[in-house]
Amino acid sequence: MAKCEICGKSVVSGNRISIARSHVSRRAPRTWKPNLRTVRISVNGEKKKMSVCSKCLRSAKIENM
Repeated sequence: MAKCEICGKSVVSGNRISIARSHVSRRAPRTWKPNLRTVRISVNGEKKKMSVCSKCLRSAKIENM
């Protein structure tokens, strides 16, 4: 499943909106997925692969190997 193992960010659902002639004409369901990267990190001295979102990588919440 598309989910960050650090912050828990996952898939969000909503509507795709078609705007025509200055008002909403149609709605269609869609999903937004988080920008995940598989990285190797050390957890308690062990090397481990985790799925981490790009926001957690930028904010230095983890230490890369």
